[in-house]
Amino acid sequence: MDFFKDFDISRFVDSLKYMWQGMLCIFVVIGVIILSVYLIGALTSKAEARKKAKEEAAESADNNN
Repeated sequence: MDFFKDFDISRFVDSLKYMWQGMLCIFVVIGVIILSVYLIGALTSKAEARKKAKEEAAESADNNN
């Protein structure tokens, strides 16, 4: 078991600092992606609702003439 003979606990603890920073960055990026998808979905649904309302108004104007 040469691995445990050369194992330095202080280097391991130092590497934990980089590990939590990397994990934090991953979660931040995932959060940004989730918020972007939610925002795009909300904006798209509003645009579709406006388009549908315009089409219904145009149909009703055509039916009145």
